[in-house]
Amino acid sequence: MSSIKQKVTGPKTVRNKRNKRIKIGPWTESLKNSDVNQIWKELHRIVSSHPLVRASKKAGILVEEGKYNVYTDMTQELFVALLSKERFQHYLDTDMTDAEIEGEISQIELTNLLTAQLRKRHPESYRLARRISTIIQNSEAFKRFDNLDNPDVHRRLADRIYGLEQWKDRKSRRNQQELEQRVQSVSFHDRDTRMVGCTGDAQIVISNAELEKLIIRVFKAVDSPVNVRSLRGLVMKRLPIMDIYLVPITAPKNDSEYNMDLDPVDLRETPEENILRREGETVAEGFVDNFLSSLNKSVRGKAKQYSRMINILWHCYLASDSGTQLEVADKLGVSDSLVSDYRKRIEANLQNLSFNSVNEARQFEKVLKTEVQELISVDQEEKIIA
Repeated sequence: MSSIKQKVTGPKTVRNKRNKRIKIGPWTESLKNSDVNQIWKELHRIVSSHPLVRASKKAGILVEEGKYNVYTDMTQELFVALLSKERFQHYLDTDMTDAEIEGEISQIELTNLLTAQLRKRHPESYRLARRISTIIQNSEAFKRFDNLDNPDVHRRLADRIYGLEQWKDRKSRRNQQELEQRVQSVSFHDRDTRMVGCTGDAQIVISNAELEKLIIRVFKAVDSPVNVRSLRGLVMKRLPIMDIYLVPITAPKNDSEYNMDLDPVDLRETPEENILRREGETVAEGFVDNFLSSLNKSVRGKAKQYSRMINILWHCYLASDSGTQLEVADKLGVSDSLVSDYRKRIEANLQNLSFNSVNEARQFEKVLKTEVQELISVDQEEKIIA
């Protein structure tokens, strides 16, 4: 693009093939002059007036951090997308007219960008909305009510009105509030958790056959022809849809739409709590020596009985693959009653311990496991030498 900048006029108003007045920006002149400000202004105009963007904003689908940022953010993403794909240079190289550039950006580039965002942020809702639209257009159970007098009339899919095939052509319609109330009588559909998709990482939610039956139940409940946009919302309200996406937890202080100042709680320990925890763990380590001494005293300091008690302590309480009392008795070559007696002594000494926190108890268990394992290893080595 040329680096010479000239003053560029604003968008001009023309009529399209359907005799509708539309605005066309001075794209060719702006691109040749590298007028970034004018390009941004025209992109923002397209984004602000695009019906899909406005409908998404009204429905709360687009995530925004402030009250007036959604159009600006979308314009920024569109500008970066066009720049990264070198579309601006392509428009100049192919000598596209202002109307052609306007149409491609509005009808293709922006629509694709918004569709990709909706599919990313609301994957299940996006897929189900498309499936509902496909079913009502292709199934013989439904028919259009907005083109009965003029079959060739052109309407966007979201604005087309559908109903059941057996209904009369002049069936009266109900308002949105009444539709919302009447659809509550339709039972909530269970979620089908079968995995589908190319990578097998998405759940089917509901099969096409069941989805068609659900749409029919919704139509019977509301007893009125409904446009596609409203119908999709009514049907999906009876489905367990899980769309997971990130939302901001704080908002600008001057934003009137947010009446709560969300301040996430810091769950990390304070320096004082850290010192107290370490002191408690150090104290807990000292409990191990006292505990083992108590066990030694319970067998009057006899080495053989103390060795058995340590082994029972390990196999019944500390080992990850500990077995039943009978299995431990068989492994150690002692009677079941002896294991039971030693376990009572061990548990009596454990009950005498007192910890101030869970961390102290965990640290005690960790140190106890290490020392008992060392005692068992030493005992086994002595038996081998003997």
